[in-house]
Amino acid sequence: MNEEHRKNLMQNVKKLASEAQEDGDPTAWFEKLYLDANGDISKIPWAKMTPHPALEDWLIQTNFTYKNALVIGCGLGDDAEKLASIGASVTAFDISPRAISWCNTRFSHSSVNYVVADLLTLESRWKQSFDFVFESRTIQALPIDIRNKVINAVANLVSPGGTLLIVTRLRDTEDIPEGPPWAVSELELSQFHQLGFQEVSRTPYIDANQPTIKQASIEYQSVVL
Repeated sequence: MNEEHRKNLMQNVKKLASEAQEDGDPTAWFEKLYLDANGDISKIPWAKMTPHPALEDWLIQTNFTYKNALVIGCGLGDDAEKLASIGASVTAFDISPRAISWCNTRFSHSSVNYVVADLLTLESRWKQSFDFVFESRTIQALPIDIRNKVINAVANLVSPGGTLLIVTRLRDTEDIPEGPPWAVSELELSQFHQLGFQEVSRTPYIDANQPTIKQASIEYQSVVL
């Protein structure tokens, strides 16, 4: 992806996200983006058609024994398929019906349970139901004024003693950045500790296309009280 195309994509994302916020529905722009793409992968800025490198690196270093896994904001399904390929029973959801339809078309014989769902209004049966949860770039894609609610919703999915792995941009101050994406601050991440999670590891992630942007994969474990 050349730099001009990347800039055009991000300008479109910012426009859609701004319109959604003005309409009082900050998550509505995801479906709009997938609909406008009309099957053209090059119009989805985060679609790499391969598992996230940070997830793959973490799996190489981990004895993955989790049986019940969840992928939040699964996009076009590559992360979910990776987890399923190593033996996990995987549920993957996205707020966009078009994205989930795309997943089912791409992986028509998949064992992954692809579901249309909204992170902020999930059914109670999902609470603390997954021993491994993967969240890549969903927190940063949602406005800071609902960040506490988003982080609480993510944490609420992990079973006691389970593992949460997030991949996100990081920012060094509490100043509100221009977005999306809205990079995550240390104060915001501290909410996970308040919700009963212990940080196990943090690994810097460098995107070759955006090497100056601070990013990391962070592993948390839900503490059993």
